[in-house]
Amino acid sequence: MPKLPVVEKRYVVAFALTSTLFFSWGLASQFNDLLLHHFQKALNLTRTRASFTQFAFYIGYFCAPLPAAMIIRRFGYKQTMVVGLAMYAIGAFLFVPAAHMRVYGIFLTALYIIAFGAAFLETSANPYIAIMGNPATASPRLNFAQAFNGVATVLGPLVGGYVIFTGVEYTPAQLAAMSPQAIDAWRASEAATVGPPYLVLGVLMVVIASAIALTRYPPLNAEVTPEGSGSPFRVLRHPRVRFAVLAQFFYVGAQVGTWSLLVDFAHEAANVPERVGAQVYLEATMIAFCVGRFFGAWLQRYVDPARQLAIYCGCNILLCCLAATLGGYASIIAMVATSFFMSVMFPTIFALGLEKLGHETEFASSFIVMAISGAAVVPPLMAWFSDQTGALHWSLFLTAICYLVVLSFAVKVPRLGHQTL
Repeated sequence: MPKLPVVEKRYVVAFALTSTLFFSWGLASQFNDLLLHHFQKALNLTRTRASFTQFAFYIGYFCAPLPAAMIIRRFGYKQTMVVGLAMYAIGAFLFVPAAHMRVYGIFLTALYIIAFGAAFLETSANPYIAIMGNPATASPRLNFAQAFNGVATVLGPLVGGYVIFTGVEYTPAQLAAMSPQAIDAWRASEAATVGPPYLVLGVLMVVIASAIALTRYPPLNAEVTPEGSGSPFRVLRHPRVRFAVLAQFFYVGAQVGTWSLLVDFAHEAANVPERVGAQVYLEATMIAFCVGRFFGAWLQRYVDPARQLAIYCGCNILLCCLAATLGGYASIIAMVATSFFMSVMFPTIFALGLEKLGHETEFASSFIVMAISGAAVVPPLMAWFSDQTGALHWSLFLTAICYLVVLSFAVKVPRLGHQTL
């Protein structure tokens, strides 16, 4: 692949502003993972009830993309980004009264609105970055922008954990010895900690929205400018779009399944304490993912994206099999290493799925974003499989199968061209 500028000069400011959105929705998802644990003690919820935070979040991602695509077609990418940021801010601001009222339903509503807004951002920002310049550099450009999402995966748990978690925890025996008033005061103080960080997050979204609204975005080439009023489902007549949706579904499922089960896996494989698993291995996973994003974006300036995707899938299939069979710390290291190779998969699948779709780009983007719902399917399936087999490590063969689906996409997509049904 010839060395080409990833971002043209006329798009530098628009690229920089749009790239902040990748960091924004990364923070939302990372904070959401922290809430799953925090709500159990702050609102006295069972793990099952607390898991509805994930459901509320990912159902927003499933519902929003098609409306977002229709707004893109009517008003454009920039305006859709501003609308998404506004919804994100409204959801974040709702955390302030929810924290004082301690009503779980308000928290879930706020999370749904945040996710709805974040899905607007993903549906508009991903394709905009891909089509804003030379099509030959679409994948490295999108990988570079997505690297800022990787930064959020590293900083999110550190910042969120510091501002949300107080470190004050009581055992069941200690709670039994406390008065109801003391327990209620403790839970109230725990619930209150989520208000300030989400207030800051909401203000940040307003600032970014204002900056984007006041900035002139250069016009796109005529062949990729949204137009017309056709059915969004017509885009599915392209085999590469259907295959990209399938590949993205399995990739996101494998990613979230790996990250959500890593702490338990480390404990099973080498009896690693929960806190060490979270602070050392989970953070190492996020760093590997972030580094992989930046390195992958650079590498794609010289290596064909589909070929790189195929090689990385092969590496992860091997690593998943090693993690499932080696045992001990070697298994943990193999599982952590998968994050480096998974780092380029989301943006590369996205860019390859949107290639040369012209006026249908925004609708293809909406279906690929909807595929993030794989995170609501694969991780529970992995947990169920581990319960059936009595060992968590066997479930890693399911992630290997997920990467096999992505591998088949990487191998076949160059041959699909742009044929339709």
